[in-house]
Amino acid sequence: MTVITSGSAYLDIDAYACCIAYAELLNLQGVPARAVSSAAPNSSVSPTVLSWGAAFQHYTPQANDEFVLVDVSDFQHFDPLVVLDQVVEVIDHHPGFERYWAERLGCAADIRPIGAAATLVFQRWQAAGLLSRISEPSAALLATAILDNTLNFTGQMTTELDVLAYELLVQRANLAADWPEQYFLECQAAIEVDLQGALAADLKRFNPASNLPQVFAQMTVWDADGLLHKHRNEICGWMAGQGEDWLLNVISIRDGKSCLLAEPLVSQQRLNRLLPLEWQASVAIVKPSMLRKELLKLGLNLNPV
Repeated sequence: MTVITSGSAYLDIDAYACCIAYAELLNLQGVPARAVSSAAPNSSVSPTVLSWGAAFQHYTPQANDEFVLVDVSDFQHFDPLVVLDQVVEVIDHHPGFERYWAERLGCAADIRPIGAAATLVFQRWQAAGLLSRISEPSAALLATAILDNTLNFTGQMTTELDVLAYELLVQRANLAADWPEQYFLECQAAIEVDLQGALAADLKRFNPASNLPQVFAQMTVWDADGLLHKHRNEICGWMAGQGEDWLLNVISIRDGKSCLLAEPLVSQQRLNRLLPLEWQASVAIVKPSMLRKELLKLGLNLNPV
């Protein structure tokens, strides 16, 4: 059995979509595969997305299982069900582990700077000549993952390949014309219902060598200013409880910016080494918006690890 899975902490829409759509493709190609995860989806997997009915499958480990990792390449963050020596393929767009996997897997390690890992899975459907057979839910999932990870095509890592993939997937996904706005509004509503849960569900911890704040949470919403105005005190209190060196990146789709919230001076100083920032009331604005993986790349380039 080929097990398609991702990270251990949470499933964002990119990981969720990639697991399900790639498992579907492999099964069409005659390779028995299952989309499996021990992690729960975060707020980027909105209520409408869940209503599409594409679900993960039950899994009983077998000694000879093979594992495909999507939207993750840092082996410290793999789903705990993964057996490292039985990983046969990695599909990811996060920096830092390209050399490690190239040495282990050669061309089966596809780790590229691109807007969404979903675009890489789309390319596999296209290369196999099976795009006409992709299910409507899988097409919608991949398209939505591209929307989310490219920040509605405003993100700095967005490529022409992401745009093309989205255009072709939307033709098969039966999504409404206003789906982008509806999707990001749904994500913000879900975040505001359980703010602390949303922070915990998209939080990563980095070591000092990354040159990033050690506690780094991220969320993508339609209106970051409105969210911070209403919930800043709760956010800062919860983040401070996670450590003395923390950052929240609130990505605002409506106005194409990142609001970097970091009350600890040490966290601001780390970020000042990466970007020219102006802090006002512990918030720095970055335009166009940036994703955590883009800041991670800047940190790694500053002092390679």
